[in-house]
Amino acid sequence: MDARKIQLPREIHTGAGMIKETGKICRNLRLDGDVMVVTGPNTRKIGGDAVIESLLEEDYNVNDITIDNPSKSSVEAVQDEIKQCSLVLGVGGGKVIDVAKLASTRAAVNFISVPTAASHDGIASPRASIKDEGGNVSLKAEPPIGVIADTEIISKAPFRLLAAGCGDIVSNYTAILDWKLAHRLLDIDYSDSAAALSEMTAKMTINSADAIKEGLTESAGLVVKALISSGIAISIAGTSRPASGSEHKFSHALDIVAPKPALHGEQCGVGTIMMMYLHGGDWKFIRDTLKVIKAPTTAYEMGIEPEYIIEALQMAHTIRSERYTILGDRGLTHESARVLAEKTGVI
Repeated sequence: MDARKIQLPREIHTGAGMIKETGKICRNLRLDGDVMVVTGPNTRKIGGDAVIESLLEEDYNVNDITIDNPSKSSVEAVQDEIKQCSLVLGVGGGKVIDVAKLASTRAAVNFISVPTAASHDGIASPRASIKDEGGNVSLKAEPPIGVIADTEIISKAPFRLLAAGCGDIVSNYTAILDWKLAHRLLDIDYSDSAAALSEMTAKMTINSADAIKEGLTESAGLVVKALISSGIAISIAGTSRPASGSEHKFSHALDIVAPKPALHGEQCGVGTIMMMYLHGGDWKFIRDTLKVIKAPTTAYEMGIEPEYIIEALQMAHTIRSERYTILGDRGLTHESARVLAEKTGVI
């Protein structure tokens, strides 16, 4: 067997008020030296200040930087600022965490993920989604050395973000089907353990759909743990295959063609409905589960015109074309894309 290293978070801390323990957690991880806290314009007040205060209480020398978007320039700006630091904490949503994760990877600095919302599985995954001229690109990064998820803060984030996180988790179903298909047809590497963890995570989330409510710390805890598990499955597999297939291709295509795309997890959830139809699976069950969670299931609910859904479906197979999925090498025609979207009620 070829030797391969699997990197996973050393510690995961979840619970109400957990953000106040940040400094102590860092000390217990034996992390010393200067610290950089990366936040966003809104998340500085939501969680960044509390993190900085907790670190100062443990006598850390703390610096901070605020980033506006998940762009290459933001990554470079953070990377320049952390050269003398031994630890970076990303405090915010997916954009902040992805920028901090990639910058710390490139600078060979320890990284801790401190999510203020649970909108997608980047919380603990070895991937970072960064914007470039052609839209969002998923880049390889090191997973965080630790995760500190304060469920009280996450429960107070707009419920739309939590529902989007559920959409990202549910999409594991079609991602695994695509992975199995590519394994059978092209003999690509496949990990039973990573696939099992990914499927279990999606199944547990769907089984708990009725319990995912707005404003509940228990709901926030359930979703954030599922997102972390999904990220760990990616680390075990050494590829994002356990959590990214044709439904993610559709979402990335939609990011390119739609004037105002929806949230990543929302688009992946809607994509899962259609891709499950192509796989011949129970797409209605996926749709109905997303409805229970109050995640969008139609173009209208995402605020996207039907024409962009059809265009994204036609383009989706060209996104990461080396990754074979149910969309095949040639993709869908305009007519087949329209019929697919109409039959599943997306348009």
